[in-house]
Amino acid sequence: MNITEKLINTHELVLIGRDDAVGYHGIIAIHSTALGPAVGGTRFWNYDSEEEALTDALRLSHGMTYKSALAGVPLGGGKSIIIGNHSTRNRTALLRAHGRFVDTLNGRYVTAEDVGTSPADLEIVRLETQHVAGLIGRSGDPSPFTAGGVFRAIQASNQFLWRTSELSGLIVAIQGCGNVGYHLAKLLHGSGVRLIVSDVNSENLSRVVDEFGAEAVAPNEIFSVQAEVFAPCALGGVLNDETIPQLKVQIVAGSANNQLLEERHGAMLRNSSILYAPDYVANVGGVLHGCTELLGWSDEQAQAKIVAIYDTLLKIFQSAEEEGITPNEAADRLAEERLKQSERPEDRN
Repeated sequence: MNITEKLINTHELVLIGRDDAVGYHGIIAIHSTALGPAVGGTRFWNYDSEEEALTDALRLSHGMTYKSALAGVPLGGGKSIIIGNHSTRNRTALLRAHGRFVDTLNGRYVTAEDVGTSPADLEIVRLETQHVAGLIGRSGDPSPFTAGGVFRAIQASNQFLWRTSELSGLIVAIQGCGNVGYHLAKLLHGSGVRLIVSDVNSENLSRVVDEFGAEAVAPNEIFSVQAEVFAPCALGGVLNDETIPQLKVQIVAGSANNQLLEERHGAMLRNSSILYAPDYVANVGGVLHGCTELLGWSDEQAQAKIVAIYDTLLKIFQSAEEEGITPNEAADRLAEERLKQSERPEDRN
């Protein structure tokens, strides 16, 4: 049984959608609705194959379930994919087709933005379905809030290792200077952190260098720079057999989803004396802010939850140390406990 088959077996529902009239090819994966309707963004990406896209959707939706569980949010985990080039000319038609696909689930899944999509794109999706969050004029762009959560994760990691949440004087290497990476760089720069950054997009890179005095390095060099913290803020799978031996940091805390290529890479980080802040704990800030739209929270409620990421991570780090396990294993156990508590008694047998 390969990884895709294993992941499918943990999901409530996986759908493949096509609309040949406009060239739409999409996937919706719902991991769990135990805590509430499944929420997760739409990723618009040019995958090499449907299987690659499916595996990504399954991993991302699984992470969304655990993200909400650990944050104490009454939402489940899902994810959707539009397979193709997001710069295509018929983008509007594809987004509307995706909206129709989402609408077939009648609110069991609520979509939002992700890699390759924006709040403006969601307005197009909304023409076909009401089951959309992160809209312009409502909760909007989640990036600053995701970055705020990662900032708290870096503070918590610093506190656990060095008994201070003060970041001034640290060097942080950020991989990916897109929306979240930019806002994280802004927060860190304001706290007196020196930045080393990389991005495949030269405009994104230049903006962070020019505004925050960051040092730019080539994408393949970011793993080996000397720093205290490595913050992956691009795509997943960046912590693997090839990259982990290159790291010269004490902390990994970033916004990218599924940073570990495989679960065993959490142990590899631990064996290298690198503290790992599990991604779905650190990057939940955008989801928490989205609760102002989804659940009617006030801005103050959402911000308090984002601030509390710090305490959640300290609890996870302490549990991992006491039990002799990795932080990702400790986070998984805590999430699974909370999901178990949500089950009805008859479902536990």
